Amino acid sequence: MLNVINFIKRYLTRRILQKHAIAFNDWHDVTCRLPVLQYLSTAEKVRLRQLSTLFLYKKTFVGVKNLQITNAMRITIASQACLQILNLNIDSFNGWIEIIIYPGAFRVNRTISSADGLVHQQNQSLSGEAWQRGPVVLSWDDVAHESYSLQPGQNVVIHEFAHKLDMLNGHANGMPPLHPSMPIETWSQILSQAYELLNQKIDDFHYTTINSYAATDPGEFFAVISEYFFTAPDTLFQYCPEVYEQLKQYYRQDTLQRLSR
Repeated sequence: MLNVINFIKRYLTRRILQKHAIAFNDWHDVTCRLPVLQYLSTAEKVRLRQLSTLFLYKKTFVGVKNLQITNAMRITIASQACLQILNLNIDSFNGWIEIIIYPGAFRVNRTISSADGLVHQQNQSLSGEAWQRGPVVLSWDDVAHESYSLQPGQNVVIHEFAHKLDMLNGHANGMPPLHPSMPIETWSQILSQAYELLNQKIDDFHYTTINSYAATDPGEFFAVISEYFFTAPDTLFQYCPEVYEQLKQYYRQDTLQRLSR
């Protein structure tokens, strides 16, 4: 029975790639403008286009405040999201459908309960947000700014889709589903130590190599270091080579080696 299901799945995947492939000219026109993709090998670029085709087939893009979604916008987001799953399970982004895009930063109002039981209102301006079992919400201004010119350590698409990978285990807590070859204890120890060190440096008013937003909580730490892993791997390696090694094993990519090309 399992063999039959896998056969059907492969057949449907081939049909989607044949009938709904991203036009090469459209793909090239967009991806050649994205610095984060420039060091991929030819084989990696071929696979990325296939993953992006499947991604676009399965996802619905919704523009708000009269924002018109273009094919270039869709490819810009899909290609960078799928860069993260280049060597992961093709179904890593299953279980949800919508990508909601605002023209610029958007405001959210929430009721927050603190650890001591106090309740207060939180009003924030955001460039992106990922909902558990729900949509990814993005600001197009921020996507464009951080996609078409390299901003080391900053890429809202990578950040929010890292949250989606993290949420495959439930809440975004910095512990995505690890590969069988990766001991959970090692991941937890290395990332927890790096997270605590970052918080200590901030408390002591010391310079931090990576964005201090990573100290917000373990989920944000994972999302931020994922941004560095893909946009500034040399900085992440300098900050903590052990953390880089864990992400290298998790994403099954060596972005530092790729950069050296």
